[in-house]
Amino acid sequence: MLNIALFGPPGSGKGTQSEKIIEKYKLAYISTGNLLRAEIAEGSELGKCAKSMMDAGNLVPDELIVQILEKKIKNLDKDEKGILFDGFPRNLVQSYIITGLLAKLNTELTAMINLEVAEEELMDRMLKRAAIEGRSDDNPETIKNRFVQYEAKTKPVADFYKEMDKCYTVDGLGTIDEIFARISKVIDQLK
Repeated sequence: MLNIALFGPPGSGKGTQSEKIIEKYKLAYISTGNLLRAEIAEGSELGKCAKSMMDAGNLVPDELIVQILEKKIKNLDKDEKGILFDGFPRNLVQSYIITGLLAKLNTELTAMINLEVAEEELMDRMLKRAAIEGRSDDNPETIKNRFVQYEAKTKPVADFYKEMDKCYTVDGLGTIDEIFARISKVIDQLK
């Protein structure tokens, strides 16, 4: 299986590139946010538990996220050749969790692809996105806070995968197709 975690700071283009990667490489798309919303909409026991936590203003604990991930991975479509993780792992604890979960399922994370973009460019992209999409979470103060959170909690995940020789940094500047060509070059070397 080809299992990839797409990684990068807010505004680096993960969502845009995810669509292209999924289509070209026939991967299942796993977004923890989407999975949580689906479980809640389905009214499953996992969904009810997640909803009660979220309604109380709490983060959904890693243990519950893992149960939801395991359920999804076990039920992959036979045509899917692997998984593209979006939004997971977000911290070191989740890195250990996904490593253990995939090992339990007789597979592993093939690579983390880290989109690298300068903070000034990210701010510019996110403010433009806010103007186009009307996203209230894309304002200068909130964006700066998201960068601080990313640096403190999420960036160490890249170091974790670098130590395992599984982190590949890709320049996230250029056109969508130029960036995708760089990502494809990395993935094609892994297959």
